[in-house]
Amino acid sequence: MTKVLVTGGLGYIGSHTVVELSSAGYEVVIADNLSNSKLSVLERISKITNQTYEFYNVDCCDYSSTKEIFEKNKIDSIIHFAGLKSVSESIQKPIDYYSNNIESIITIQRLICEHNISKLIFSSSATVYGELSDPPFTEDSPTGACTNPYGWTKWMIEQMLRDFSNANNDKKVVILRYFNPVGAHDSGLIGEDPNGIPNNLFPYITGVLSGKYEKLTIYGDDYDTIDGTCIRDYIHVCDLAQGHVKALQYMQNSRAGVDVFNLGTGRGTSVKQVVDAFEKSLGHSFNYEIGPRREGDLPVAYANTLKAKEILQFCAKRSIDDMCTSSIKWQTEINEITHD
Repeated sequence: MTKVLVTGGLGYIGSHTVVELSSAGYEVVIADNLSNSKLSVLERISKITNQTYEFYNVDCCDYSSTKEIFEKNKIDSIIHFAGLKSVSESIQKPIDYYSNNIESIITIQRLICEHNISKLIFSSSATVYGELSDPPFTEDSPTGACTNPYGWTKWMIEQMLRDFSNANNDKKVVILRYFNPVGAHDSGLIGEDPNGIPNNLFPYITGVLSGKYEKLTIYGDDYDTIDGTCIRDYIHVCDLAQGHVKALQYMQNSRAGVDVFNLGTGRGTSVKQVVDAFEKSLGHSFNYEIGPRREGDLPVAYANTLKAKEILQFCAKRSIDDMCTSSIKWQTEINEITHD
């Protein structure tokens, strides 16, 4: 059985990917330093899959601790999620982001070489496209005009992985550029539950619905879009997780080198349209206000998904209504949300 190491495996996207990998028959080893996740997620994953997992509470920036995972397990492939991921926080704490995100991938690359591992999937982001590209973004759209340090770390790591591949011609690297993962597992047992105040739209909305926050602030309604609010490509996290399984399956018979794929729906949805979809699912309105634009935000960003469809045989299936409904179900598991 193929053994996959998932770094950041108790985080939002990592935990859902562990579930999908298990369903597809892979043996999964999980590493996470719990900086933005909770140990209780491990129990929830096990409940969903009816499986137990090797778990290591390690920081991938720490070479010695991470090395122990490779010494105790015969790892075949790695999916690297571990990293800091908030656009707004990265603007406030750029050194933390450059240090953490880049040091962790350096550790992984060293251990890949030392333990003769040939397959690596890297969690990248549509933020690498920045302001040079016009949506829909293809994998060949210009990159490197990032608007925040988080995006720059992803862009830098993508270049590092190309250099790594050029120097090690037996390595297969797949870079997956996510758009906006949202929603939760159908069971309601796992979902997005960040430590501290959420930086992302969906968990903040559900926080308002549960009474945790007074109101949602929509950052800007004067963009050149359908309703003045930012447009994003929201993809259900379970669809995104299945995209990683498709990428791993593709790598079994692919050539060495670097492949890049967008993972999105190919459709843009405005912030106001998300609010409307939540209100539709709830059956009532909730409290929000319009605030000033937020530094680092692009007006419009959505994917061209043709390459993933053709090569990975991947297509996102869930709608924006599915995303809202599953988010509400997940939040109801941990807080009280009132429905009409």
